[in-house]
Amino acid sequence: MTPLLRAAHGGPAAAVVILALLLGVAEDLAPARVLLVGLAVMAGQLSVGWSNDLLDARRDRTVGRTDKPLASGELSERTVRAACVLALVAVVPLSLACGWEAGLVHLVLVASAWTYNLGLKATAWSWAPYAVSFGLLPVVVALADDDLPPWWVPAAAALLGVGAHLVNVLPDLDDDAATGVHGLPHRIGRRRLPAAATAVLVLGSVVVTVGAGFTPVALAGLGVVAALAVVALAGRGRTPFLAAIAIALVDVVTLVAAR
Repeated sequence: MTPLLRAAHGGPAAAVVILALLLGVAEDLAPARVLLVGLAVMAGQLSVGWSNDLLDARRDRTVGRTDKPLASGELSERTVRAACVLALVAVVPLSLACGWEAGLVHLVLVASAWTYNLGLKATAWSWAPYAVSFGLLPVVVALADDDLPPWWVPAAAALLGVGAHLVNVLPDLDDDAATGVHGLPHRIGRRRLPAAATAVLVLGSVVVTVGAGFTPVALAGLGVVAALAVVALAGRGRTPFLAAIAIALVDVVTLVAAR
């Protein structure tokens, strides 16, 4: 992965774009519409990722984050700032091209994600941008087809977002604490964090199962999640972390399939 993509948090950004594309397919959008939604989401996610690294550059240098291109000197702030501005400018027309309702909701989604970078990450409300942004994603996709998803879809997506936030922060707890970041995961604590993330993600699976009407697909997903939850709660070392990631992946598959 190139330094510029790494600075954009390319892996998580790609995961969100893929989720949007899968939701578009499940919504039975026309291929061109699915592509347009994917491009809008990609522009938004790139702007969020680049802004995150720009705002965290000084903190990352302080703790010696050699995996961060800005902190290691692989990229200049000027380059990343220019890329971020281009992505932010592009997200407006791309979003509105999906339909004005879908476009406005997507812009709220992107703004919510930016609030995390701009300060909420260091507060007890660090989970809120994840809940709002992930919860709105299926709404954006459905509105691109002049539709609205059933209640349980954005609810499950919001829980998936919060669970992803808790899991994602786990490897960075020490570096964050050293630079004054004390979001919700830091307040929960390293020892209890895997269990908290697992509980939120399992709740997301329950919401999908109930909302979808106990379909075979949803029940099968819930069964796999239950088994992984046991592994997450009983495991040691990196096992709870990896099990929580697996639960999140199963939640994504179940959410899209049950849709």
